[in-house]
Amino acid sequence: MSTVKTNVLRLLFSMFLLLIFFSCKEKNKENTTPSTGVEEITFIGFSNVGGESGNYSSIRITKDSIHFEAGTTASRKHSEWHKAITPEIWKNLASSFKIKDLSLIESSPSIQHLDGIDETFQIKTSKKSHVFVNTHSDTHYRQFEEFKIKLKNILPKQKQ
Repeated sequence: MSTVKTNVLRLLFSMFLLLIFFSCKEKNKENTTPSTGVEEITFIGFSNVGGESGNYSSIRITKDSIHFEAGTTASRKHSEWHKAITPEIWKNLASSFKIKDLSLIESSPSIQHLDGIDETFQIKTSKKSHVFVNTHSDTHYRQFEEFKIKLKNILPKQKQ
């Protein structure tokens, strides 16, 4: 067998083993997660995208950190900021949302061609994942406003 065929077979076999390894690892994680029955927020994402210059900002928050990215596509500017957070900060941010109300919130259609910006929230709980786009007209929007005020106090002033 030629060296090329041997190397290709080794590569394919290695990729196959990695695939099996990672898929088994995910199954184990699901099985070891304690099922307390209490639904809690595990991830919050918030982004604004649009505008004539192609502005964007994205904030991803987990129980232990905040990751912020922002930029403008027209000028090709991009900045990032990361920060570890305490459990108290996480609880304060997550307490903005009432989990029982999340399934009642309705998104509005994207009107980026009219107003230029789409506001998107992604909230993952231990049981579901929710994505909301342009919820300004929903009666539950006050939760999102409260969250944005709390978040503004955490982010560095130049990053907002």
